Amino acid sequence: MSSTIWSVDEHLDDILAAVKPLEPIELQLPDAQGCVLVEDVVVEVSLPPFDNSSMDGYAVRISDVEGASEEFPAVLTVIGDVAAGDGGLADGRSVGPGEAARIMTGAPLPAGAEAIVPVEWTDGGTGGGPASAMRAHSDAPEGASGEVRIHRPVKPRAHVRAKGSDVQPGDLALRAGSVVGPPQIGLLAAIGRSTVRVRPRPRVVVLSTGSELVQPGEELTAGRIYDSNSFALTAAARDAGAIAYRVPAVADDAETLRATIEDQLIRADIVVTTGGVSVGAYDVVKEALSSVGDEDEPGGGVDFRKLAMQPGKPQGFGSIGPDHTPLLALPGNPVSSYVSFELFVRPAILTLMGLDDVHRPKVRATLSTGEALASPSGKRQFLRGTYDAEAGTVTPVGGPGSHLIAALAQADALIVLPEDVTSAEPGTETEVILLR
Repeated sequence: MSSTIWSVDEHLDDILAAVKPLEPIELQLPDAQGCVLVEDVVVEVSLPPFDNSSMDGYAVRISDVEGASEEFPAVLTVIGDVAAGDGGLADGRSVGPGEAARIMTGAPLPAGAEAIVPVEWTDGGTGGGPASAMRAHSDAPEGASGEVRIHRPVKPRAHVRAKGSDVQPGDLALRAGSVVGPPQIGLLAAIGRSTVRVRPRPRVVVLSTGSELVQPGEELTAGRIYDSNSFALTAAARDAGAIAYRVPAVADDAETLRATIEDQLIRADIVVTTGGVSVGAYDVVKEALSSVGDEDEPGGGVDFRKLAMQPGKPQGFGSIGPDHTPLLALPGNPVSSYVSFELFVRPAILTLMGLDDVHRPKVRATLSTGEALASPSGKRQFLRGTYDAEAGTVTPVGGPGSHLIAALAQADALIVLPEDVTSAEPGTETEVILLR
């Protein structure tokens, strides 16, 4: 355990200097969700790839429907159908003077046609009015012909999706550094990409330590508590974009803990432990981590530190095993553990992903509370709060105790009181870290 008191910023800088983005790999689109692109994606085909109809209706020439009305409809000869997936009219026919083609949404605009008349503006080929048009349009047999009465004129290119109106060859579809979410996957598929080069989602192994921990759903006997940290931190890792694995709580035995961590290294890009990092007689994490993995590998080991912060004073960071897997050892109190995750582990995960901005959003807000907030001198305090963006205020939730997990569940922000502040009165402007 280092005797030096580290600042929050020094500890975070040390972590981010040591953690490097994961090596890129080529992934199929479904597997790339949540990953970060490592190269620009350039469009190779137009989107849409051809002029097509945005409506069910009739493809017409403008001059044929000019002046059309309910009283004096334009009567056109229907020469055939164009459905989605067709290449156009059968036999390559064109829409000529006095003619129309029945067309479905997404179907290519046939040669000779200049616009689409929505089916609602026609009689649907029934010889009646617009009221029967929709049913007639959908019920007409394939290759239907006959006449259609059109009751309104249209402007050139009306209801036509132009080729390349979304993107064109050579356009930049997605920039390197973009996170691949559902809309991005949709775009990639639409332009014909089946794979992309990305940094994979980091694999995070989370485990709690403590002989007092019982798994939720089991009997809670005297002196025992439920393990909440491993569940909360696993969820937090997934929320950050990682693939997270939760390991059931490990008892206070150095050999068992050491063996458990060594077994997990095969599936870990980063390991997070919680508990056992203070100075108590049963804080076995420091003992166990002194010889985890390959002891002959240079540059490894975990440094245990005291930070000038509250909650979360005891912290550990280093690398373990032959691959120098990063490990962050967090304190065991629930609030201390979660605050530490937000400040240190989340930025490390986002760095592994290859993102440039690895920090939660920060704003300035006015304290809204009935009494002054106290803070220890020389420590940066992080209090739970609820942020009102419209009012520009933040209201503390619960007290400063590091065990108050119920208050944490209500909070959506962390109120930051700097090291040189020992009291913050209502109305004081302070920094706020947004958690949602």
